[in-house]
Amino acid sequence: MSVHELLVNINREDKTVPLAVEKAIPQLENLVNATVERLQQGGRLFYIGAGTSGRLGIVDASECPPTYGVPHGMVVGIIAGGDTAIRKAVEFAEDDEQQAWKDLLEHHVSEKDIVVGIAASGRTPYVIGGLNACRERGIATGCIVCNTGSAVAAAAEFPVEVVTGAEFVTGSTRMKAGTGQKLALNMLTTSAMIKLGRVKGNKMVDMQLSNHKLVDRGIRMVMEELGVGRAEAGALLTKYGSVRAAVEAYRNGNGQ
Repeated sequence: MSVHELLVNINREDKTVPLAVEKAIPQLENLVNATVERLQQGGRLFYIGAGTSGRLGIVDASECPPTYGVPHGMVVGIIAGGDTAIRKAVEFAEDDEQQAWKDLLEHHVSEKDIVVGIAASGRTPYVIGGLNACRERGIATGCIVCNTGSAVAAAAEFPVEVVTGAEFVTGSTRMKAGTGQKLALNMLTTSAMIKLGRVKGNKMVDMQLSNHKLVDRGIRMVMEELGVGRAEAGALLTKYGSVRAAVEAYRNGNGQ
């Protein structure tokens, strides 16, 4: 194939992924509801996975504190092979059925939490072992897989099966399967954070003001919400540290 043909055909395959996710929405709804219930009670959301799946969980978890202002540790991504495996493949790390539970114990996982296994194939021993250990101890479990009837799904109380089909490059699950998992993860945590009240309208009112772009966005949000000028909005944001706090303080008569 020419480069153009390669791109067209990869894109053609990628277009099928959102449709696969759509079919899994009823399962995703069950997982979101179970997750929200645990988070509302002070529990945490854990992801366990290997390779691309593990990395996707870490990415999703790492974005929650800056986007929604939740504490670090509310959403935790754990990858087979540890932090080294984020950048570099760790041989045979995914084959250890005992290690995921050991990794979860380091975070003092409990019955208040929910653990979601991410595995494109649905047969990763690291994930299966972790989910089985959790269920034996009464810890809620979910999963995001890309096959039906998998061992991972059988080990999960709230399975999500995003069936993306054969890859353009056979077995390269970082492609359609990875895209499907990323979409499902986006839906899971975004929906959960909205239900937890971390979004107002469609605005990230609790976001961390960690760079100039986000400070500017926060100022514009305060201006829009309160009908004040840029200077006043900036002063409020600086004083109170978040869009939500600035707006609430102003409306309670505690402006500058």
